[in-house]
Amino acid sequence: MDALAVEHVSWHAGAVPIIGDVTLRVAPGELVALIGPNGAGKTSLFNVVSGLCRPSGGRVLLGGADVTRLAPYRRARLGLGRTFQTSAVFASLSVTENVALAVQAARGGSMRPWRRRSDRAVEAAAGEILERVSLAPAKQAGELSHGEKRKLEIALLLASAPKMLLLDEPMAGVSAEDVPALAEVIRGLTGEDRGVLMVEHHMDVVLDLADRVAVMHHGTLLACDSPAAIMADATVQEAYVGEAL
Repeated sequence: MDALAVEHVSWHAGAVPIIGDVTLRVAPGELVALIGPNGAGKTSLFNVVSGLCRPSGGRVLLGGADVTRLAPYRRARLGLGRTFQTSAVFASLSVTENVALAVQAARGGSMRPWRRRSDRAVEAAAGEILERVSLAPAKQAGELSHGEKRKLEIALLLASAPKMLLLDEPMAGVSAEDVPALAEVIRGLTGEDRGVLMVEHHMDVVLDLADRVAVMHHGTLLACDSPAAIMADATVQEAYVGEAL
């Protein structure tokens, strides 16, 4: 069963077609990179998959369940997690406190700051997650580098044990020295039969991490294949690679 299945999805902004008849699948344990020039429809597709936009046609399945008409929070409860291009963390709290709040939310517990400190199980779970993403637990979130904030965002998602992750340009704004460590964190995300769909413009990262690469062009899916096959595809070269890479 696919972690994510997008079947013949289209989406119009008013009368303007933005996405047209896109079919894409992500298997458990697979990382698929979604690439394409600005305006190709990548973020719009993410918005449809995450429930921020309802498709004009087609359907979205998460773990085999049709979620096309479900609100974003209901998709999250079914195992869908998403990061955005802009980092969103509680800057005034420590890294551990940020993740502890996410763990509490996932478990349905109180999110009042004065109660989270008394829950050793929550703190232990937060510590395990932070170890997975290689973040120092006592550090203030506001003091993190941009690359470290990206790691923290991933840690917040992992608190709910998602089965499918959407990563929207995780390397955007990340310094060159932080890229390898963040790439290693992303590499480990599929180790528990979790699917990952990642929009990314850094082709070195895409070619290193992706099992398959999906290329969008003018709102349609131009090709989806192994990184080597995509780089050798003459149609992709003509439509995208030569222009944007």
